[in-house]
Amino acid sequence: MTEFNHITVLLNEAVEGLHVKPNGIYVDATLGGGGHSGKIVEQLDESGHLYSFDQDQTAIDYNREHLAKYVEEGKLTFINTNFRNITQALNDLGISEVDGIVYDLGVSSPQFDDGQRGFSYNYDAELDMRMDQRQSLTAKEVVNEWPFNQLVRILSRYGEEKFAKQIARSIEKQRAIQPIETTFELADLVKESIPAAARRHGGHPAKKSFQAVRIAVNDELGALEDSLEQALQLLRVDGRISVITFQSLEDRLVKGMFREQVTIPDLPAGLPVIPDEMQPKFKLINKKPILPTTEELDNNRRAHSAKLRVIEKIRK
Repeated sequence: MTEFNHITVLLNEAVEGLHVKPNGIYVDATLGGGGHSGKIVEQLDESGHLYSFDQDQTAIDYNREHLAKYVEEGKLTFINTNFRNITQALNDLGISEVDGIVYDLGVSSPQFDDGQRGFSYNYDAELDMRMDQRQSLTAKEVVNEWPFNQLVRILSRYGEEKFAKQIARSIEKQRAIQPIETTFELADLVKESIPAAARRHGGHPAKKSFQAVRIAVNDELGALEDSLEQALQLLRVDGRISVITFQSLEDRLVKGMFREQVTIPDLPAGLPVIPDEMQPKFKLINKKPILPTTEELDNNRRAHSAKLRVIEKIRK
């Protein structure tokens, strides 16, 4: 079994943001190493329950053992599916409303650290990057079969890569000779496509491209938008959603969706009061994102880009 050497980022802040009620129904949309799940379920009494989602079977298997006590107590249920299926999966279990949902986005440490999963440019492995090993689309297919314009689009949009066209052109030329099979082959190709001056700063030259391909393989932004729309509908009054993001695209999406929920729509001029049906149903718990403390940043390098946003449902 894969060992999850994973330090959960913003653990206390995200769970405190939920205001966990001992008898509440909660969802961990991103089980991973079980940090948030463990913190939530330990606060529940015999009438409370936690449903923990992960599309990665490795995470489910690890936590069946790691959190077995709470499963035996009847407080915890694991659900092996993408969080974009959150409403259907909960409905199938007779759950139509919940008191809180936590999201810890991005790739879990074990997915990065298991070189054979093909997520990292630090390990030589077959290009894969699937969070759900049951899915057919892999990074190898994206890199070798997607057309030039589509590669440019994902590198620009998902990687915010300035040299997207140059990288896509290099990929196109190389795969015409022979397929690009491994992480090291792709990383070298990206590095050679970026001017030497630009490679001297900003971390590993392949970082943005690997992020872009990974997001495309797993449709991460589409899945997040789908899931958050459902999560907002699933909340009971006084229920909360905590979302931890690790890159600007995710954070902008979450920030925008939350802002829509707390914004009063345009109203006719001269209305003495805002009608109840037009009042926002949600409020932001923190207008600016909560960031890791200096101590957490010192102890966990993966915390550096983390941002936490929390929203609460205040009326039906």
